[in-house]
Amino acid sequence: MPSLTKIFGSHVFDLRTMKACLSKPTFNALKRAIDGSARLSLEEANEIAHAMMEWAVGLNATHYTHWFQPLTGRTAQKHDAFLTLDEDFTAIERFSGSQLIQSEPDASSFPSGGMRSTFEARGYTAWDPSSPVFVMQRSNVAVLCIPSVFLSYTGHALDKKTPLLRSERVLNQSASESLELLTGRKPRVFSTVGAEQEYFLVDQEFFNQRPDLIMAGRTLIGCQPPKGQQMEDHYFGTIKDRVLMYMEAVERELYRLGVPCKTRHNEVAPHQFEMAPIFQKANLAADHNQLTMDVMQKVAKEHGLEVLLNEKPFAGVNGSGKHLNWSMQTDEGTNLLEPGSTPHKNLRFLYFLVAAVHAIHKRGDVLRSTIASSGNDHRLGANEAPPAIMSVFLGSHLSGLLDLVESSMDLTSAVISEIDLGLAELPQVVRDTTDRNRTSPFAFTGNKFEFRAVGSSQSVSLPTVILNMAVAESLDEMNAMLETQKDRSEKSILSVLRHFIKRSKPIRFEGNNYADAWVAEAEKRGLPNLRTTPEALIVWERDDVREFLTRSGVLAEPEIEARMHVKLEGYAKEIDIESSTLLRMVDNHVLPSSFRHQTHVAQSIQALAQATASAGMDAAGVLGSQAAYLDKISSHIARLLASRDELEAKVEAAPSFEHAKESAFYYRNQIVPVMDRVRSDCDSLESLVDANDWALPTYHELLFML
Repeated sequence: MPSLTKIFGSHVFDLRTMKACLSKPTFNALKRAIDGSARLSLEEANEIAHAMMEWAVGLNATHYTHWFQPLTGRTAQKHDAFLTLDEDFTAIERFSGSQLIQSEPDASSFPSGGMRSTFEARGYTAWDPSSPVFVMQRSNVAVLCIPSVFLSYTGHALDKKTPLLRSERVLNQSASESLELLTGRKPRVFSTVGAEQEYFLVDQEFFNQRPDLIMAGRTLIGCQPPKGQQMEDHYFGTIKDRVLMYMEAVERELYRLGVPCKTRHNEVAPHQFEMAPIFQKANLAADHNQLTMDVMQKVAKEHGLEVLLNEKPFAGVNGSGKHLNWSMQTDEGTNLLEPGSTPHKNLRFLYFLVAAVHAIHKRGDVLRSTIASSGNDHRLGANEAPPAIMSVFLGSHLSGLLDLVESSMDLTSAVISEIDLGLAELPQVVRDTTDRNRTSPFAFTGNKFEFRAVGSSQSVSLPTVILNMAVAESLDEMNAMLETQKDRSEKSILSVLRHFIKRSKPIRFEGNNYADAWVAEAEKRGLPNLRTTPEALIVWERDDVREFLTRSGVLAEPEIEARMHVKLEGYAKEIDIESSTLLRMVDNHVLPSSFRHQTHVAQSIQALAQATASAGMDAAGVLGSQAAYLDKISSHIARLLASRDELEAKVEAAPSFEHAKESAFYYRNQIVPVMDRVRSDCDSLESLVDANDWALPTYHELLFML
């Protein structure tokens, strides 16, 4: 196999390739477009498009597509051939600048929250030059993919990418002004993101026998096996050969697409794994994470596997998240959240750190809403996932440093200590300025913040948008206060920091976020605990949140309304699909299996009674215990029938999805609790029914046979 460096980016029309294909003036114009400082002329776009086509045809591409990210959370594409006919009706390959810059998909069939209807179908995709085009090659079919934004006819964003690009502009403006105040220099600033991707793998044969996995992406029933993750023997364990071959194939595909996969390992739960990339600019990182999910699912099928990206595919073991590692960087390569060896002397670092902490304190409820989903409702607060309460962990060193600033004490030197292993032959281990807190939803981890509450299946775009906006808002407030000071001395800067440290102190928590005591403590501190998706999403109804989202132009009022409506409606529809699937599984699998087992037990008791009677034996004791066992099975069946009928009645009474808010709360309050009871009854029967009678692959097979 070729080395990684030889295949990396081989299917990407990157700067190096563009420089070789384009004239110098056009290449420089494209770089300015990528930086957002200028627009391309049609003549320049024509040259770029022609070069792209020739490069893509060299990789056997016959079609191109504007690759975009609608509000479904997935990617979308419509393929057009390079083929056209000249005036003599001769077939030729052609790709123009206008075709590169803009396309026109149907906007009525994507979720739009009412911004578009069936009779208002027009929408546009527009090329995003800041994310390089690439050729996706699967099963000997190659397509030139053009990362794009998706807009309605009225100009409103119908996608995940447009608000992200807008938020980057806002963050750059605020952060560069901060740097000018602090240092006298004004470099460009952008956010960086690294999205760790957790996932489960199951055998495709078992997957295809589970209607719940096919329809809902998670198991709606399933009795717990004797062993789950309690032995703690899977995390970082030896990767099975079949899984390793799959991981290698995924990584090779992603390397060709320029996705910098760095780490792979077993996660905590059986059959759970993780891959993590190198950090990139937020827009590119978001695109690459969407690509990663697409490639993972396609490659899995080639290996007889299925990838489960649902946040909680199995009850009783860890769910899957997507840890969003976020920081800020200048175009000069400086990480603004890098503390260095003496963070107490690094006022620039402290300024941006305090801004981030204050941002979470002020907008934590909005950030919580960005990761709300039916899958994440099952994950947050369960089996090592952070709770729904937003808090910030800094570690004892940095937390103590902020306490020093708050108390107006001198910032004495905080020496970074080394860990003495007591083994002369091993090198010393440098102790970081901050520990790790796996229970915290928003933890500082050395030179970045790790937002651990993002769900495995979710796009990282919206959480990054709110992070960018919230930090920009905090920086604006801090900048305004600093500008009122007489000078920009260290004393003035510390005075500003002190003010915002005091204001945001309730959000800082160094303890165990899983503990029940934290729920009570968070309530005392005034921190919201938005446990479920509907109550998290309606935060966007508040006037102060609307003003925050619209003030900087990142989201317009119709775009806010659309996103809230789409997510509420999507939540209700997801629960509706799950409840309907559960009813069908009960009727087609669980009850028939239970009835067969019940019949076998009854026939066994009857046969035993006849045998003992003909032999003149007194078998009352034996028959009594077996009759009790039969009664136990019958009682569970009766309870299941009752809960099943209740669920069916609740589903039939559900309000229309057009009333998104009402529908979402109805499904959360009326349907989900009954689904839980149905599941409990099913799982009780699974533990009793003969394995030969049980019609579904069990957790034992799904989690331990790969």
